Amino acid sequence: MASQQGRVFKRCGCRDQDSGRVLGAKCPKLRRRSGAWSSTHGQWGYQVELPRTAQDGRRQARQVGLDSQETALEALQQVRTLLDLAGRDHEDLVQVADLIQAEIRARRPLPEADEVKRRLQLGVDLRSEVPTVEQWLSEWLENKPDLTRNTRRSYSAHITNHLIPHLGKIRLDKLQARHIEAMFTAIEDGNERIIECRESGDTRAWEKLERRRMISLPTKHRIRATLRSALSDAVRRPDLPVSFNAASHARLPSCPRRKPLVWTADRVAHWEKDGTVPGEVMIWTPEQTIRFLEHARKYAWLFALFHLIAVKGLRRGEAVGLPWANTRMVDGQVDIRTQVVQLGWETHTCVPKSTAGERTITLDADTVRVLRSWRRRQMETKLARGAEWVETGLVFTADDGRGWHPAQVTDWFQRIARAAGLPPISLHGLRHGAASMSLAAGVDVKVVSAELGHATTHFTQDTYQTVFPDVAKAAAEATAAMLKPAVHRA
Repeated sequence: MASQQGRVFKRCGCRDQDSGRVLGAKCPKLRRRSGAWSSTHGQWGYQVELPRTAQDGRRQARQVGLDSQETALEALQQVRTLLDLAGRDHEDLVQVADLIQAEIRARRPLPEADEVKRRLQLGVDLRSEVPTVEQWLSEWLENKPDLTRNTRRSYSAHITNHLIPHLGKIRLDKLQARHIEAMFTAIEDGNERIIECRESGDTRAWEKLERRRMISLPTKHRIRATLRSALSDAVRRPDLPVSFNAASHARLPSCPRRKPLVWTADRVAHWEKDGTVPGEVMIWTPEQTIRFLEHARKYAWLFALFHLIAVKGLRRGEAVGLPWANTRMVDGQVDIRTQVVQLGWETHTCVPKSTAGERTITLDADTVRVLRSWRRRQMETKLARGAEWVETGLVFTADDGRGWHPAQVTDWFQRIARAAGLPPISLHGLRHGAASMSLAAGVDVKVVSAELGHATTHFTQDTYQTVFPDVAKAAAEATAAMLKPAVHRA
């Protein structure tokens, strides 16, 4: 089947008994007595003349070991299709031929015609080597200087602990959604081994697992988001043969937003009986929050901080990093422009992660009084300490002027809550409570969203609108009341 378009052939490894030479295509066993090709003897192949090299050397595309004549014809046609993409442009022809030759020598599948066409149109050198997932992720992270330290640390952990071990060796253009889904299956298998080790009490097996932590569903979604971001940049790179984002097609169970649950009387009773905590995100009722703040008054160096978080819903890092320069008592306003971020045990001060996080919040009269009282106490302590005082300009400081470490604030919060006999919540739960109380009090959701630093009102409303059962009960009664006249008329 020879022609100018190449040819397909069948050959085997049998040798002539007299000369010892390989018979190749001349072996009589390749055909049956009827003249038809044998289905059990020999292998198919193809060869086609390629455009000459840049040094004007002759060459061929040749491949042997294919399982059928149809497979050989399809492979030959793919070579011709790729060559036709170059048209009559000599440089493009040489590039396409170089690419075909390199892929055959490496025993890799030939690239898709659409991808080669795209790269030719963009003027990208087809001969540039396609990186592996590991190589691309390393390059991608290195070339993102605008990331915050916390985000970079998170991306690096996802890449080092999960993406590279499971996907790193795959060539970037060969990555598929099934590879990513297999990674998450392997991660879940690891979770099950951790559970088995914990339940069995096998210390040696637990140490062999290096005391690994469970990988939650939200963390899996963040791992996929990191990969999706990296692949999005790869798709935009004209020199990379990546035409779609495999991470966007990888399936994961949905991760519903964790809505806060309030510590109602029934839930508190169950908790006191057997320690049951009904949800991942718990908040106190207004009465429980008041009880906490009354107890916190005994800790004068922290009361104002906890009061501000409970009333205005600041994040921990925003409260810890708040300077007096951004606190305007006369106006009763606070500008949130900085935050303290914890990396391991180390901390650093930076701007909020999003533009929505940079905001101005309005203080109520009681909160202004609390802050003024704290300011007076802080100044008195500063005068008493003299040269020992460390000037940081921060609103909330220890008794030597130094700012609080975020973890210390959390520890004190938990200690005070236990001392007050309250059911457990996280410090962030005070922020959740402030949001819920504002909406329950009838504050417009746009105002609440802006003061919390949320990017959208949808998130605020969806998360907090129906937290307090008293509010839901009042709404239900109000709705039922609309039908009472009709009931009486009946």
